[in-house]
Amino acid sequence: MSGPGAELHPRTGKLVTLAQGGRSAARSQPGQEFNHGLVLSREPLRPGRVFAVRIDRKVNSWSGSIEIGVTALDPDHLDFPSSATGLKGGSWVISGCSVLRDGRSILEEYGQDLDQLGEGDRVGIQRTANGELHLWVNGQDCGVAATGIPPRVWAVVDLYGKCTQVTVVPCEPEETEEGAAGDEALALPRNQSRPDKFPNSLESENGLSSMELSEVVSNAILSAYNDSLLSVSLGSPPSGEGPPGGGSAPLTSNDALLFHEKCGTLIKLSNNNKTAERRRPLDEFNNGVVMTNRPLRDNEMFEIRIDKLVDKWSGSIEIGVTTHNPNSLEYPATMTNLRSGTIMMSGCGILTNGKGTRREYCEFSLDELQEGDHIGLTRKSNNALHFYINGIDQGVATTLTPQVVYGVVDLYGMAVKVTIVHNHNHSDRLRRNNAIMRALSPDVGRRALEASGVGEPDPERLLFHANCGQKAAIINEGRTALRPHATDDFNHGVVLSNRALRNNEVFQVRIDKMVDKWAGSIEIGVTTHNPTYLQLPSTMTNLRSGTWMMTGNGVMHNGTTILDEYGHNLDRLKAGDTVGVVRKEDGTLHFFVNGVAQGPAAWNVPPNVYAVVDLYGQAAQATILDDTDLLPLPDDLSEGNNQVSPSSPSSVASVSDLRFHQLHGSNAVITNGGRTALRQNCRSEFNDAIVVSNRALRDGELFEIVIQKMVDRWSGSIEAGVTAIRPEDLEFPNTMTDIDYDTWMLSGTAIMQDGNTMRNNYGCDLDSLTTGSRIGMMRTAKGDLHYFINGVDQGVACSGLPSGKEVYAVVDLYGQCVQVSITSATGPMDNSLSTSNITEKSFPIHSPVPGVAHRFHNSCGKNVAFQDDGCRAVRLAGYCHGIIFSMKELKTDEVFEVKIEELDEKWSGSFCLGLTTLLPSEVPYAATGLPASLLELQSKATWVVTGSEVRRNGLLQKQNYGCSLERLGVGNRVGVKHCVDDTMHILVDGEDMGPAATGVAKNVYVVLDLYGRVTAVSIVSSTVLEESDGTKPPSVTSETCSEEEEEEEPAPCEHEAPVPLAAMEFLENHGKNILLSNSNLTATRVASYNQGIVVIAQPLPPGQLFQVQINFLNPQWTSSLSLGVIGTSPERLNFPATACSLKRSAWLLQRDSVFHNSLKICENYGPNLDTCPEGTVLGLLLDLSSCLHLYVNGMDQGVAAQDIPTPCYMLVDLYGQCEQVTIVTNDTPALGGESTDLHSQGDMEKADMVDGIKESVCWTPPVDMNTMKTCEYHALCARFKDLLLLPDDYFAEDPKFSLCYCESCHKLRGDEAYYKRGEPPRDYALPFGWCRFNLRVNPQLEVASTCKKWHMAYHGTSVGAVRRMLDQGELGAGSASILSCRPAKVDPQGGGYHEAENSSPGHGAEPQCILLSPTLRYAGLEAFATKVQFRDPKSQRQHGAQVAFQVCVRPGSYKPGPPSAGAPEPPDPRFSMAEIEWVTKEKGATVLYGLLVRVE
Repeated sequence: MSGPGAELHPRTGKLVTLAQGGRSAARSQPGQEFNHGLVLSREPLRPGRVFAVRIDRKVNSWSGSIEIGVTALDPDHLDFPSSATGLKGGSWVISGCSVLRDGRSILEEYGQDLDQLGEGDRVGIQRTANGELHLWVNGQDCGVAATGIPPRVWAVVDLYGKCTQVTVVPCEPEETEEGAAGDEALALPRNQSRPDKFPNSLESENGLSSMELSEVVSNAILSAYNDSLLSVSLGSPPSGEGPPGGGSAPLTSNDALLFHEKCGTLIKLSNNNKTAERRRPLDEFNNGVVMTNRPLRDNEMFEIRIDKLVDKWSGSIEIGVTTHNPNSLEYPATMTNLRSGTIMMSGCGILTNGKGTRREYCEFSLDELQEGDHIGLTRKSNNALHFYINGIDQGVATTLTPQVVYGVVDLYGMAVKVTIVHNHNHSDRLRRNNAIMRALSPDVGRRALEASGVGEPDPERLLFHANCGQKAAIINEGRTALRPHATDDFNHGVVLSNRALRNNEVFQVRIDKMVDKWAGSIEIGVTTHNPTYLQLPSTMTNLRSGTWMMTGNGVMHNGTTILDEYGHNLDRLKAGDTVGVVRKEDGTLHFFVNGVAQGPAAWNVPPNVYAVVDLYGQAAQATILDDTDLLPLPDDLSEGNNQVSPSSPSSVASVSDLRFHQLHGSNAVITNGGRTALRQNCRSEFNDAIVVSNRALRDGELFEIVIQKMVDRWSGSIEAGVTAIRPEDLEFPNTMTDIDYDTWMLSGTAIMQDGNTMRNNYGCDLDSLTTGSRIGMMRTAKGDLHYFINGVDQGVACSGLPSGKEVYAVVDLYGQCVQVSITSATGPMDNSLSTSNITEKSFPIHSPVPGVAHRFHNSCGKNVAFQDDGCRAVRLAGYCHGIIFSMKELKTDEVFEVKIEELDEKWSGSFCLGLTTLLPSEVPYAATGLPASLLELQSKATWVVTGSEVRRNGLLQKQNYGCSLERLGVGNRVGVKHCVDDTMHILVDGEDMGPAATGVAKNVYVVLDLYGRVTAVSIVSSTVLEESDGTKPPSVTSETCSEEEEEEEPAPCEHEAPVPLAAMEFLENHGKNILLSNSNLTATRVASYNQGIVVIAQPLPPGQLFQVQINFLNPQWTSSLSLGVIGTSPERLNFPATACSLKRSAWLLQRDSVFHNSLKICENYGPNLDTCPEGTVLGLLLDLSSCLHLYVNGMDQGVAAQDIPTPCYMLVDLYGQCEQVTIVTNDTPALGGESTDLHSQGDMEKADMVDGIKESVCWTPPVDMNTMKTCEYHALCARFKDLLLLPDDYFAEDPKFSLCYCESCHKLRGDEAYYKRGEPPRDYALPFGWCRFNLRVNPQLEVASTCKKWHMAYHGTSVGAVRRMLDQGELGAGSASILSCRPAKVDPQGGGYHEAENSSPGHGAEPQCILLSPTLRYAGLEAFATKVQFRDPKSQRQHGAQVAFQVCVRPGSYKPGPPSAGAPEPPDPRFSMAEIEWVTKEKGATVLYGLLVRVE
């Protein structure tokens, strides 16, 4: 047994804090983090000794709890994973009631469930002398958990989930209470403060907010259920409550409770006998008896979940125990017919042998339970029988339960289908917790209501007023209105609320009954008329004052239609659908249909209006719903939690034809043209929201969704998978894991087939995903099912999917997950399961890592782990087994480049790289797997460079090749290139080492080996995107332009220009505050801040760009313009106040989001339009694939929406600050035919070519539309420059060569953070946060034409030195002025220049050291760029300012090195500290390029 000296190892998980001399461990931040709580024993376990800990503290925030086991890994050298289940290399861990070896489950049901242990419980682990592993719980041995344990192992304890603190304690056999309490230093009293019952009322006595109340109730539920309120045991009985006989060994739990094969005549068993269903439920109501397959044990919970009810019969489920053995029992029609040995709960009473012994046993009636509710029973060791309903103990039903009893269920009457709930099953636990939460806290998060139900009705509660239409009646205490003779009359059914609505208060009704005799249906709205005094009309649309009504799909005000095509047509609703109305505090009126906001319907609605419902036509009865906050207000839809991952390509725009099917679960709603699915009533319902793809998936086709909205209420979250059941044949269950055939699902970390768990601890946990996470699923041609999380393949989830059957994607919007949308990544993938192939679709997709599109393949050596979305590879252990591959084949003349990030000097040798014909996707199926090193890879043709040797399939081909890879260090870059002549080239820091191998095969992958010293590399290269012509941005320069042509007229583009656009103009039909001028090319809003919609008169031609320029902004208002397209003719369109109210065939770009029919379908798209300054040019282009693109200052922002109808019309809403725009398309060349002054590219050097890959070129607008003329930061920097009194002749005359790099300006231009320059190319950072004023360069100096071959750098300086340096013309000593035209000697090597030897008075003096840097994050430090204070002459405010120079520096004239100024951490992550500072002493090595100013 563990003695008093047992301690925990000082090395722990990153969130663990040790105390009491290493005997106690606590996980910090328990409310924010649930893992990283791993601790190990200080010494290896001795044979037979038990290492035990006591649980000191638990929290209710998480699922899961303590995990314990052993590992053969030495803690002194262990790289601690986030949880114990992540331990490999000989580790055995017990989690819940499962035993895992190296993260894989080897025993599903073992011992006592660790998740159910409470504070004060003790748990221990033991390795016996014969290599067996035993778990000890509260001094009781749970039996053999595993065998073959090596002799040298350390104990492992994971403070996971709920468990946050443990203390090492001695583990002895069961002692007396006095003995156990004697050790005061270590013992804590067992937690006995569990509540026996929940409060009847959920009203907060302390004034808790609805969210706080929700947390209190949730924690109370989970605490009570998971701790000691229920004694749930599927394993051995708790200590002290063993089986009769005392000395018998504890029972194992592998004999799980199931239904017995022998059952009632109408019963069908499924799901491995966990589920029972009564056949012909609409024809027969009895003969549905089922029993357990074995007797119940003491304190064992027998619990079932109601899966299906029918609304035909009286009576419902009955449950209890019987002494009759099912093997010999002749099953009766109902269990109440059995006259011996049977105790049943029926309704709310107890029947013994068919006779009532307790009429009112509990306040719950089994006849009133609904689908999803749980019923349980347990026979205590004292023979008392307890029943549980949704986790609440109903008390003692009888004290005389026989010793041997079987569980029995009678599927009687309404009850049709039930499933046994197993505590170890992930899905069962989540659904049970959610049912408990729904039953106990139905109003959590809603408007607080009186929960006691005692006394008079709340006078503030919304009810129907007693004064109603002459054919209407009010029943159900004012909550329900009906037309009793609905088949005789179709009108006179007007009812009003009993009081006026408050601001933002939602009035919502459910349609209870419909008749199919009349036309028309329910109408809803508000009126200013008090119902007490109103003479009610036959229909509310006849009222001519103070009334707003939604009727059909239009909106009427005082009997006149104000919106014709507003929202969902109310005439199409059915019984069970809901409609609602709300007046917001800004005076806008909004309607809801089935919980979905339809957008603003009216404005300037006065306060104190009454809700109105007109039970017209088919609508016969409606009931007020109290769950008001279940409806998202319009702001929730536009600015709420519907976030889309910034890294998701084009957000949710999809070019695939995959959609959600029109058939779905009863709580699901499909919107956005089949691309979005949501669960309605998300805070009162947690299931019944299954959605399926509209067609079967093809082999290798990815179906990916993004989570857009979640609620913090339920347990569990989204479940996803595939099914071979056609949607038309699927009877949608509560959850997809209820299906017992042809279905494969991922629930949490469990892979389930036909409702049964196939494996646990799959590579991802769906319950841990958050808003913005992406989930994809794909079946390969081999029948393997793969899941992708945020684009990363998680590996094979299961195999053997039937190849001959079609499978459909399935998504279960369960628990916390409320809304998802299909992403643009949906579609076919290549055979290597590459996630980057989606970039080859017909629209530009940006990599999740800026500037990086290459990825590593997930097939790799066993010691490799990937980070940063597959862009970084790390070797975790040893010196070998570090082989990695590129995700895709290397294209011809494409460079795959990595940077060395980490070294471990204790190893010799270094990394290797090359090309191979081995398909990475075939690696997992190879018999031998990957070898320990790349030189041993000989199964396929492989060319490798190692050190300075070149080898093919391990055989030496060449020696002394290039720079030895063994000499490289952190920060060095190494690349490989497959040239068109079938040669392989290696590049070191961008320098080509020449051909390393010849005769290389056509289709090859990059292969690297993290061997020896090199332990981590990251990708720094990009693949070449191949976009279709329909989506390429307008070309602005010729591919063949060179620096020498900069001053010349540029050549036309290589693309032929299409037919020019017809002269376009704004339509005369527009918003009422719009004034058109300039031949209808200019639109001006002349009043207010809205009513400013204008539409282009002509349809938008596909493939041609149409642009408008912002002329004037009024800072008096907030927000700004929005633009988009509509698919209906605008000739007779009745324009609303704002474009966001357009509900029919409308796509709108507003702020940084995309809306379709007022519903947000994409977020984080392009720049925020509210920040666009005057002069910004915004354009729309409909490509040949019917995808809509936004252009900002000529830059394509990618696909905003797809499936745009033709014809469509461009729309601009001059809202808020934007008061004037002008059409500029007619003066702009058409797509593919633009040409512009190359200087307008600003800082983007157009002719920089790096190994055949052209830099991306960003186009800044011509001077007349340049954004900087309205940038306040640019103006402020210019005013500071003017204070320096520098001659204007030093600066370029054209103002477009002055670029502002403030956040707004550089984002509008689409600048990337880093570019390459020079020969050989070298990275430099753009001066973000600064403003650059370009300097004139003497055109007679040849250096002006050779600067493209020089590198770009920065030099921070003081204000006083600026004039002197400008006079000298460079940073070094000398007197040459940049205005000087005297001849200069040209350096034939580097292109630099010198003065004539007799021109410098200081010739022969010691040259100065000039400090440069490729980034201003270093060169702009105050140690170099001294800060000065100045007063702005315009605002008279005090500012701080710095100055620096951007310079061209000749390659080879400087030496990179570490920083000379103090830099506690790398100032720029792109550049290593070893090369952040460049030093040069050479005269003429620098040319001044621009003066940079930064103002605080």
